[in-house]
Amino acid sequence: MSYLINGVKHCSPMNQMHKVTGALFKACLLRNTWRIKEQQLKISRALSQLSSEKANSYNYVIVGAGSAGCVLANRLTEDPHSTVLLLEAGPKDTLLGSKRLLWKIHMPAALTYNLCDEKYNWYYHTTSQKHMDNRIMYWPRGRVWGGSSSLNAMVYIRGHAEDYNRWSREGAIGWDYDHCLPYFKKAQTHELGSDQYRGGKGPLYVSRGKTNHPLHQAFLDATQQAGYPFTDDMNGYQQEGFGWMDMTIHQGKRWSTASAYLHPALSRPNLSVTEKTLVTKILFQGTKSIGVEYVKNGQTEKAFASKEVILSGGAINSPQLLMLSGIGNADDLKKLGIPVVCHLPGVGQNLQDHLEVYVQHKCTKPITLYSAQKPVNMARIGLEWLWKFTGEGATAHLESGGFIRSQPGVPHPDIQFHFLPSQVIDHGRVASTMEAYQVHVGPMRSASVGWLKLKSADPKDHPIIEPNYMSAERDIWEFRQCVKLTREIFAQKAFEKFRGPEIQPGNNVQSDKEIDAFIRQKTDSAYHPSCTCKMGQPSDGTAVVDPQTKVIGVENLRVVDASIMPSIVSGNLNAPTIMIAEKAADIIKGLPSLQEKNVPVYKPKTLETQR
Repeated sequence: MSYLINGVKHCSPMNQMHKVTGALFKACLLRNTWRIKEQQLKISRALSQLSSEKANSYNYVIVGAGSAGCVLANRLTEDPHSTVLLLEAGPKDTLLGSKRLLWKIHMPAALTYNLCDEKYNWYYHTTSQKHMDNRIMYWPRGRVWGGSSSLNAMVYIRGHAEDYNRWSREGAIGWDYDHCLPYFKKAQTHELGSDQYRGGKGPLYVSRGKTNHPLHQAFLDATQQAGYPFTDDMNGYQQEGFGWMDMTIHQGKRWSTASAYLHPALSRPNLSVTEKTLVTKILFQGTKSIGVEYVKNGQTEKAFASKEVILSGGAINSPQLLMLSGIGNADDLKKLGIPVVCHLPGVGQNLQDHLEVYVQHKCTKPITLYSAQKPVNMARIGLEWLWKFTGEGATAHLESGGFIRSQPGVPHPDIQFHFLPSQVIDHGRVASTMEAYQVHVGPMRSASVGWLKLKSADPKDHPIIEPNYMSAERDIWEFRQCVKLTREIFAQKAFEKFRGPEIQPGNNVQSDKEIDAFIRQKTDSAYHPSCTCKMGQPSDGTAVVDPQTKVIGVENLRVVDASIMPSIVSGNLNAPTIMIAEKAADIIKGLPSLQEKNVPVYKPKTLETQR
């Protein structure tokens, strides 16, 4: 009975209510505790993320430590309050801090080593070119501190004043010659001193050749015998004619933008620089760029920009990264599963390049660079350079050249020459076989225009490169002229004591049809890809950046490199790319543009004759 009474007591409604209430209270307390812990965890994670973002946050993030990126890194960190992160996919341009140990880059005569070495080179190839016997063309591009200025032939050519006036007419307002010349000068210290055209206080040292090679002198004499003028500065008053080349060589060493701009700035506490860092994506909040994602040492990381992300990867990498990040032709991006941030169909279009062909002669005297390529002589030349930075290793040997017009009626030069007292075979990947000299010659303003597109959404995949070479009939005619005019120069009296048989095209190549076939078989890129993120007005459906270098349709994103040229200039591209970066740096800083009005530029007395 007592058991039953106790049981009744325990099962009373009041007791049950107390039990349920207690259980509910405990559950509620427990749930609130979990919520508090969950909120604390979220706050902790958010704070950790904010802390991480702050640690990886800079005013500017620059992608690419090449010809433009090094300039920007230097100029933007002149303000100690501006913080900059410079990201480079390739390695440093020094070994253990030494240029001597990385002589393949810094010895001017060793330039062909890097054209064949994937360590410092993106090693691109084009599609099969249907107008050039279906050849696949090789495109070396710099992947190292200094970019292609650490791989190129060190020729310093600005182009013609009318190239920049044309840019202005094409929509790049404020990029005419009056506004560009001061930035060429700002960048430069010319060894012959400053004048109306040359700079005297800039970080980029420019010099003239020192070899006084008899074949260079013979070439310049022959051009005058053929009726062309001598010009004492093809970057100054008069581009037209032949003369001594300017070179980015200083005290016997290659003077890349890494040497000129980056290394002097490395000690600044507001500059951070990486190597072997592949940027895979630009980060956006809506259409506002906030940073980049990159891979380093196999780890994916992020860096944030409080002001701007600046792409300086060059004419291939910059449009590639834009497309990988959702900026480009929307239809193409959707096919690859890339979310579209901004439909900008001009990205990767308008691809322009220079082609050149080698006209070669045997030399009857043993004075070319052929003997310098023998192992014993290479060792001697290398040791002298390592010891004193002098001798045959201290020049790229492209010390003379010039510009002419292809025919009457052409307003300014459209053909360029580089003379070399040696023979080059397959981009220098095959050793010279004889005593020989050659001229590199090609048209400067080709009518053929190409494009590049993503092969896949994988950043490691090279894009599809379609330069569309020789698709315009005018191009083949201009190249035919190049061969004929070069043959005329080589036939002059100045070459009599040196001239052996023609190696290429060869004496069996005479008719227009034979010359055209030779051109399609032997013409190669001069390594001047450009114009794939064209600068223009926002109303231009093919433009990618505006004249302030801002990417159209998004915020806080710029492109500053050779890709923003509206059209290719009449000459080599390294000097113009450096100028673009110098001018863009002032734009980014909010400074008024430099300008020099009414600087005189040579014009032919008549356009009724070709020379």
